Amino acid sequence: MNGSKHNTRVKHYHKTLLACDFFTVETLWLQTLYVFFIIEVGTRRVYIGGVTTYATGQWVTQQARQLNWQFEDDELHVTHLIRDNDTRYVNSFDTVFQSRSIEIIRTPVRAPQANAFAERWIRSLREECLDKIIILNQTHLKQVLHEYVTYYNEARPHQGLNQQIPKPMTAPTLTGDIKRRDILGGIIHDYFRVA
Repeated sequence: MNGSKHNTRVKHYHKTLLACDFFTVETLWLQTLYVFFIIEVGTRRVYIGGVTTYATGQWVTQQARQLNWQFEDDELHVTHLIRDNDTRYVNSFDTVFQSRSIEIIRTPVRAPQANAFAERWIRSLREECLDKIIILNQTHLKQVLHEYVTYYNEARPHQGLNQQIPKPMTAPTLTGDIKRRDILGGIIHDYFRVA
């Protein structure tokens, strides 16, 4: 009984949580690219902040500003942001979120499981996409991320969401022929019903 009350409480807070992180991608020419992203914990919807060759505190703060404008447009109501202790999260980064009354939750040092939703998304991205593609350059990575994130947010079912997708369709089609759409040149196959 106690466990079910706790799970209900945690699910309630999931709807108001964001998590953010970085990951790196090596290009064919051995250039390291940094990607900053934010994930809505409750819906698992992912937002790519940006891609750069050199992630500074100033750059990360600007990505945070731009994502905050998008959150306002989407009328996203968030109370907390989970982040690690990376030195690129400077005071101005925190201020961007605090100005919207979003509390910053710092994870313990060397505890990636404390930011499990962000870490799990990176794993999905690598296993389903990046491990199967040779990234040529920054422009190529942006294109790949855009296509994968669109698929992830609008078509990919999630076990943690009872096989729902982050951006649910208005009314799923239950009849009609099943067709296949190739994502990222056929690395991922998306099946859907034709209305």
